[in-house]
Parts: sequence; structure tokens; C-alpha cells
Amino acid sequence: MRKIFAIGETVYDVILKNGQPQAAKPGGAMLNSCVSLGRMGLPVYFISEYADDNIGSLINGFLSENGVDTSNVYHYRGGNTKLAMAFLDEKNNASYVFYEKYPAKRLDVDLPVIGPGDLLLCGSIYAITGAIRGKFLDMIDKAVGSGAIVIYDPNFRSSHRHELEKLKPLIIENMKMAGIVRGSDEDFRNIFGTCTPDEAWDVVSNYCDCLVYTASEEGVFVRTNGFKGEFPVKKITPVSTIGAGDNFNAGMMAALYINQIQRSCIGTMGKDIWSGIISMGVDFATEVCMSYENYISVEFASGIKGFR
Repeated sequence: MRKIFAIGETVYDVILKNGQPQAAKPGGAMLNSCVSLGRMGLPVYFISEYADDNIGSLINGFLSENGVDTSNVYHYRGGNTKLAMAFLDEKNNASYVFYEKYPAKRLDVDLPVIGPGDLLLCGSIYAITGAIRGKFLDMIDKAVGSGAIVIYDPNFRSSHRHELEKLKPLIIENMKMAGIVRGSDEDFRNIFGTCTPDEAWDVVSNYCDCLVYTASEEGVFVRTNGFKGEFPVKKITPVSTIGAGDNFNAGMMAALYINQIQRSCIGTMGKDIWSGIISMGVDFATEVCMSYENYISVEFASGIKGFR
């Protein structure tokens, strides 16, 4: 049976607007994706680390309740689970302040064997963190060698631009191992200085054969060596944009899984197949933007499962 894996950091999000707390919940880009996939009833495995503390225990229980396998999570001592303070602006876009205390030894856990046809999602700052880089690269390299589909989301925010000279080679190295690079217009503007999907593709195509470029209300753009497509998004007034990209990734991965897409198919897919994949990504992202939740609702997941 195919499996879905995601590797990334875990945080506990505290969401504030106008100086007042609005919600608090488990978060982190890959965790958000995993919870939505778990609510879909798909076999999803989370690779991460959080402290053996009260917040870590809360997160662990939440993941288990939502169908996410946590057997590859490192429950460390000598530190605290990372906190993220998310401040919403007048357009309900978030800026973040983080509080963290990790132990000296990181991700001290056996990593899973990722097999042919499996899906692996990775990205954000965790994928270029020096303390876990060796383990990360070893796992990705083995996944690629097995024939798995690796989806890489750089999720590179302006707060890290002062480190770009150091981090850019690592981002490019990750892109070279990916079957699909999925990023936002902001990501590619911050990393490569590009302003359009075609400009981004001119750069990314040197490293990866497939780009999925999201540009908020302007739409979603797909570029491969054999296909060029543009897909619309729904016009909404978001309550919060936290988790939108994470859930686009979850929807895209759910579609790849449900439609049994293999890595060898990606370069040959046309508009009909891509339309279904992107549509599910947009639906997931739209659902999340209409609340303070970081993941699709159980009710939404049940409705999607009813059409499978």
C-alpha cells in the first residue's frame, strides 16, 4: 500500500489580531498538511520533533486523534516545544515571532523506509536546518532512489532573507532532488528575485522538471517540460491565510494519491489531470482560509471522501 510521509518542524500556534488572542492550536507547515490528509483517511506519517512537555503531549494526542502516525517523532527532553506567535494584519495575513529551545541532539529517531510510489512532502526552514541536514538528505536521497514522489515547498519567508547567501545552495540542492517544486510567488521572489511564473520556471527548470506556482488571487500556474497551464482560484474574503499553502499541498498530495499518480507520470500529464490535482489543492486552501483553523474540517473531509 502506498504511504504519504511529511517531514517538518512542529510548533504550537497562538493566533492574535488587534492585540488579542483568537485561537491556539498545533501548527507547522508539514503538520498542517498531515492533519488534513489524516482527516481524509489517508495513510499519513509525520516525521518531526517536539518536547516531552505539556504542549508536546497535547500535540501528540491531537495528531493521533486525526489519523496521523507519530511513530517517527522525536520526543526530546531538555527543551521546550516551539511556540509561534502569529499576528494577523488588516488583510488577515500573518507575521510571526517564534520562541524555541531545542536540545543539542536533534531528530534522534529512526527514519522510515520510503518505498516506490510513496509520496514525501518536505520544505520550509526545517529542510535547510543544519542540525538535521544530514538525516534529512539521507532520507530524501533514499526516497528518490526508491521511486517515491518528493514534493518540495521552500516556503521561504522574507524574515530569512538576511541568510539567503548561506541558505540558497541548500534550497537548490533540495530542488534537484524533488519531483515537484511547489512554491508561492513570494517564495520565488525572496529566493531568486523573480516576479512571474515564467521567470520562476526559467530558474527552477535548471533543477527540477515540474513547478507548481501559486500566486494568491492571481491563480495557480503549472510548468513542466511538456505542459504549461494556468488555473483559477476562488474569490473569497479570508478569515485567516495561515495554513493556506500547507493545505494546497495537502489537497494536491491527496489528488496524487487518490488518482494513483506515479513519479514517471508527472512529465507527461496534461490539462485534464492537472486540473483535478490543482482543483483539490485550491479547495483545501479555500476551506482553511474561511476560519482560524490550520487544517480542513472533519465535515469538509467527509464530503470529499464521499466523492472518492
